[in-house]
Amino acid sequence: MTVLVPVFDQAEFLPQALGGLLAQRGPSWELVVVDDGSTDDLAAALRTLPAEVPVRVLRHPENRGLGAACNTGLDAAQADVIAYLPADDVWFDGHLAALVDALDRQPGAILAHGELDDPTVDAQQLVQLAHRRTELRWRTRADVESDDLGLLFLDDLRAAGPVAPTGRVSCRWVRHPGQRSRTFDPAEGGLNVFRRRYRAAGPLRFAPRHGAAVDEQLLYPDPLPPAPAPDAPHVLLVGELAYNPDRLLLLAERNVRMTGLWIDDPLGFMSVGPLPFGRVAELPRTGWLDALRRDPPDVAYCLLNWRTIPLALALAEALPSLPLVWHFKEAPQRSLDRGDWPLLARLWRRADHVLLASREERDWLELALPGQRDPAATGVMDGDLPRGRWFTGPVADRTDRDGVHTVCVGRPVGLTPAVLAELAAADVHVHLHGVRDAGPADPWLVAARAAAPRHLHLHPAVAPPCWRRELSRYDAGWLHVVPAVNGGDLRRATWDDLNLPARLPTLAAAGLPVLVPDPGASVNAVARTTGEAGVAVRFSSPGDAAERLRDLDALAATRAAMDAGRSAWAFESAVDDLHRILLATADRQGRR
Repeated sequence: MTVLVPVFDQAEFLPQALGGLLAQRGPSWELVVVDDGSTDDLAAALRTLPAEVPVRVLRHPENRGLGAACNTGLDAAQADVIAYLPADDVWFDGHLAALVDALDRQPGAILAHGELDDPTVDAQQLVQLAHRRTELRWRTRADVESDDLGLLFLDDLRAAGPVAPTGRVSCRWVRHPGQRSRTFDPAEGGLNVFRRRYRAAGPLRFAPRHGAAVDEQLLYPDPLPPAPAPDAPHVLLVGELAYNPDRLLLLAERNVRMTGLWIDDPLGFMSVGPLPFGRVAELPRTGWLDALRRDPPDVAYCLLNWRTIPLALALAEALPSLPLVWHFKEAPQRSLDRGDWPLLARLWRRADHVLLASREERDWLELALPGQRDPAATGVMDGDLPRGRWFTGPVADRTDRDGVHTVCVGRPVGLTPAVLAELAAADVHVHLHGVRDAGPADPWLVAARAAAPRHLHLHPAVAPPCWRRELSRYDAGWLHVVPAVNGGDLRRATWDDLNLPARLPTLAAAGLPVLVPDPGASVNAVARTTGEAGVAVRFSSPGDAAERLRDLDALAATRAAMDAGRSAWAFESAVDDLHRILLATADRQGRR
């Protein structure tokens, strides 16, 4: 039997896994360890093996993914049966013997699996498995990255022959924050968490078992802008890009050379490098300061949300003469909660130019940190607008629509079961795109379905190329249904009062009116912005929203205003101003 151990940066777990292997009695085995580009001390972990235990260590110079690591091991395997032992999991006594016995007892069986000691795990895991040697191979990163082992390999095995369960609990799938599967969990991971951890370059097909799949090979098919001229301004990107990272290609079209220095702890929506479309050079995770001294940038562009602040400030204080533009969206309140407010205040004073997502956010910060900045170097620009390419194309045919159908893209913020029940009573349908159907495990979804059983509909997320065609079939789109209650006192404002949600440009691309709670006398960025543009359906209650959605003439006028002015929500409307600010900030410091 070949025992195949794929490992990436889990050297500290490996001795426990190897201990479980050494405790096995029964079939003889060979050990093949595939190091998939680890940066920790794997050699030290392997030295815990007794000297008489033969081991072959095969190394990838950089991370190539689970599929490629398993294929490297399969190609090297010399036995007729292969068992998998992930470096962070554990076998119990008798695991190998039970797998071999299961294969032997069922003639023609190609795959055997033991049982985990945790019955709540809802899918087979690698640690459970052994299979006969075949010509089949795992799908690799070039095909897809997923936590669905069926998609990656097991479905092909199951189609090739019977599966033999051992019926015995014989292994443990060890839960910990560094698990590969966690990077696919919508609550903890996502595409950008995966990309940062595994340094995955190029466009990915990312297919979590739970959550929305993303096919970057469809999102970024176009040729890149030409390489920058030798004397092009050098912009250092610092932090994370949030949504719509390909907006940077519009800067590249303006002859800008870009280098990326990224946070190591992004959330799923926080885009980080290596960027799938290229055109941004990567700084090393360690030694980045020396690299910047060798190739100094003309200006740093620090963006976009709260997790960037510690890194941006560290850069600013390490290179005090480097011109710095800080583009901040979400959220000063998060910095307060995290204990990063002192860092935010220092960065507020240090940055040569600051851009905030809304006038209200700018005014709130100027109240909180008064007299510390030049107003002429403190501006407003939404930070993660999409490219205008997603705002073109045909719209859906709506001639056969019956009833009122609204859409929510992303999290249903403020759409409580009570709100949904009132909308359903008024015969208003709500279509959720991108909300995972977790069934009974999601109390909100259970209550929402009970409140609106015939009026709540779940659909997959809509990719940018389909925004206009798919979302335009609806009558209007929901933003955050969070009433403003600050009464006009900006000091009482919450983040929902300062924020311009990222879903707003998505709905604009489809030409949809947006449903916005009427703020009354309160300060509210989204109500002001959409009101000035004439694209909002303001409402005081769910019942009031239903009445306004049935005012077909007013709704048609609002829809026409959004469709006619939708380009204002694309990055093309802001990129020239951003380009000017970056160059002017560098020029003021004599860097150009």
